[in-house]
Amino acid sequence: MSNVIVVGSSNTDLVFETPKFPAEGETVIGGDFEVISGGKGANQAVAAARAGADVLFLTKVGDDEFGSNAIAVYKKKASTPHL
Repeated sequence: MSNVIVVGSSNTDLVFETPKFPAEGETVIGGDFEVISGGKGANQAVAAARAGADVLFLTKVGDDEFGSNAIAVYKKKASTPHL
């Protein structure tokens, strides 16, 4: 088994689906909403873990709901085999 250290970014995307791209100054009512954890470093760490590496992921997350959620999501993704 390989040991991998990833130093990289972690972010949380707040994604709304809308029927069209708003024009300048226009308000468009959003539809479906998703909170997606990611970041280039996070994605690399999860991929390495799924490939069988023992991964240490060094990043900075906030001391809030988004940070706690990101950590939980990364742990779950790392333990889920790639389909």
